[in-house]
Amino acid sequence: MITQSRIKSSNPGRGTYDITRDLNACVSAAGVNSGLAHVFIHHTSASLIICENADPAVRSDLEAYMTRTVPDGDPLYRHSQEGPDDMPAHVRSVLTQTSLTVPIFDGRLALGTWQGIYLWEHRLEPHTRTLTVTIQSE
Repeated sequence: MITQSRIKSSNPGRGTYDITRDLNACVSAAGVNSGLAHVFIHHTSASLIICENADPAVRSDLEAYMTRTVPDGDPLYRHSQEGPDDMPAHVRSVLTQTSLTVPIFDGRLALGTWQGIYLWEHRLEPHTRTLTVTIQSE
């Protein structure tokens, strides 16, 4: 059996946003006890990560790393049609992930104790992002 659902996630701009609860709700609505959940983000300037969910400093440290590695407004980039964070957002997305697959066990995402799934917004301005969640089970 395969089921699909869409999630719209609005955010105030650059940062990480926990979507674990939304994804578990999709699993619950599908009525699946075991299988796989695949989530795909339909954008080129945001990404998905599995990250520690206990200490928010982990996510702010990741942002600090990306800020140093892929700075906004770098003159190296020719693509800047939507501002100085445009091309850096695309680079950040390419360096991370646009989809994740997680096992389902006992009707929930089988994440580790300290794991959460996050939408990582790479643009500075607010955005609404669309995700497709595909649940596969027997």
